[in-house]
Amino acid sequence: MTSGRCATRARSACSPTARRRQAGPGVIVVGSINVDFVVRVAHLPRPGETVTGGLLERHGGGKGANAAVAAARSGARVRLVAAVGDDELGEWQLAKLTADGMDTTGVTRIAGAHTGVALITVDAGGENQIAVASGANDRLDAPAVERALESVEPAPGAVCLLGFEVADDALAAAGRWAVGHRIRVILNPAPARPISAALLGLHPILTPNEREAMTLTGETNVEHAGRSLRERSGAAVLVTRGADGVLLVDEAAVRPLPAPHVVAVDTTGAGDVFNGALAAALSRGDHFRQAVRWAMAAAAVGTTGSGARSAPSADEVLAFLAAAARG
Repeated sequence: MTSGRCATRARSACSPTARRRQAGPGVIVVGSINVDFVVRVAHLPRPGETVTGGLLERHGGGKGANAAVAAARSGARVRLVAAVGDDELGEWQLAKLTADGMDTTGVTRIAGAHTGVALITVDAGGENQIAVASGANDRLDAPAVERALESVEPAPGAVCLLGFEVADDALAAAGRWAVGHRIRVILNPAPARPISAALLGLHPILTPNEREAMTLTGETNVEHAGRSLRERSGAAVLVTRGADGVLLVDEAAVRPLPAPHVVAVDTTGAGDVFNGALAAALSRGDHFRQAVRWAMAAAAVGTTGSGARSAPSADEVLAFLAAAARG
């Protein structure tokens, strides 16, 4: 199976060189940056339980930054709008993100704030628990977003990806900018909180996971939750379901799309990879269903590595899809 332009020009259209030739960013991400401290243990601790013998790792994280990295590795030229503190962790993150080939000039450094931190426990099967100290992410506001975007001229077909680890006023400012440039919006409502009328008015593609979809709607059935969100947004809804794939809800029907089979090592950030790869595929002109399948493949391959930024390259996704097509 192949997908869009990168299926036929994998080593040209999706290369860093090709991204530099574009007139402007194809994917604009407004969201969070965290540093992830990961402890790998045999099983996730129950309430009140201490699990010893773990291994400690440090990775880049934050849903916004993770998705931005995934988009860049899928071939998009990316501008990230976010915030970090004026600390060593912020410097480390900016260096890593710049090395991943994206434009970080839209990242604000906030004096006196700490860079966001996530504490993550991962078990032997790749499942995780996460606690976040948001830090500078909570201080990203509308004026900062407006400054970061005021001179940006997006590429034709560009996509704006928004995430809920920053405040509503920052997202609303990004939404106004997107409307002004008539570009498509993806909203990842994670962690779940009520979606404002201003954001729903953008008619965004919504990408909650199962639990988030049901929290947002009060429904106990995931299909009903997906339909409810579709009615509110007026656009397609993609409910991510981990190893069970994606539930696609659009004007025609509710369709379960099975996930490709992989042996997962770490599922942390799989949803972020899905969102970033989806935005990249749509921005290069893939048809919607093709873009979804590309994003599912990228997310699946990402779970075979460690850390929330284990997103695969475009060539890795293509190789995976080709192997799956051969059976």
